[in-house]
Amino acid sequence: MTDRLTIRRPDDWHVHLRDGAMLELVAQHTARQFARAIIMPNLTPPVTDAAAARAYRDRILAALPADAGFTPLMTCYLTDGADAEAIAAAHAEGVFTACKLYPAHATTNSAHGVTDIFALAPVLERMQAIGMPLLIHGEVTDKDIDIFDREAVFIERTLAKLVRDFPALKIVLEHITTAEAAQYVAEAPANVAATITPQHLIINRNAIFDGGIRPHAYCLPVAKREGHRLAVRKAAVSGSAKFFLGTDSAPHVVEAKESSCGCAGIFNAPFALESYLKVFDEEGALDRFEAFTSENGARFYGLPLNEGTVTLERVAHRVPDRVGDDTLSVVPFHAGETLGWRMVA
Repeated sequence: MTDRLTIRRPDDWHVHLRDGAMLELVAQHTARQFARAIIMPNLTPPVTDAAAARAYRDRILAALPADAGFTPLMTCYLTDGADAEAIAAAHAEGVFTACKLYPAHATTNSAHGVTDIFALAPVLERMQAIGMPLLIHGEVTDKDIDIFDREAVFIERTLAKLVRDFPALKIVLEHITTAEAAQYVAEAPANVAATITPQHLIINRNAIFDGGIRPHAYCLPVAKREGHRLAVRKAAVSGSAKFFLGTDSAPHVVEAKESSCGCAGIFNAPFALESYLKVFDEEGALDRFEAFTSENGARFYGLPLNEGTVTLERVAHRVPDRVGDDTLSVVPFHAGETLGWRMVA
């Protein structure tokens, strides 16, 4: 039995670091484990231009020790008025790594999102030409579509057409949750990939209703039936280069989660690697863990692999009930549970 595992330092290809006091609290947890991270732009107001991205990147770096060795990779929040040439110029300058597409009202702070994806054809054509990835929150937002079906309907109605119309556009279907998404990405052309969160590998929708409403198990896309969890889990450990780590760690203060209209998001950053490793260990796929965490994403983005390493040991440890203090606290994923691996170096 393997009790110690050293891998190339990984990257997080989807994370929410928020801003202000919350940024100060959570950024350290991501930087401790990951060399780089794709930073979500859904602030208030959203990050829609190069100046806002530079300022946000500076705030992230200021929240970390100078020797953190962490690189935030900034993304442009697409709106109906997105400017193709401005985005391309910021990408050329190294300000924007990718663009993020939120269908309007799909999730937290997405009110400024896109109302008609195909009306952005000039932007998508420019991105395709320069090799700039499009990161998609892949859900429809129609009120008549069941929340548990919104990802599958998006693939059928929108994604398939997008892939057909822009055959060279790099597309990441983020935080996939369904068997339909896992199958679509696996069978799609090489320019289509997906990120997978730890929560969607570990919980199904029963977790939200276990003995009552469990707001800290609520995220968007919402966890699905057990069959979907198993399909996504199979994809993650398959060894396919199309799937890679993206935590979608999304912190909210306790009061915002435990309210009459609780916010969507699971804060998994403090023990993200341990959470993923639990799955790969259970599936007998430790030999595929490094590719999923540290290689597939970088290669898809066309970035060099990291030089450093991290080491995890098989040791039981309890996840704290809260992260933070009396003025600002967040409930982490696995709160109060015991995990069997821990990052030690």
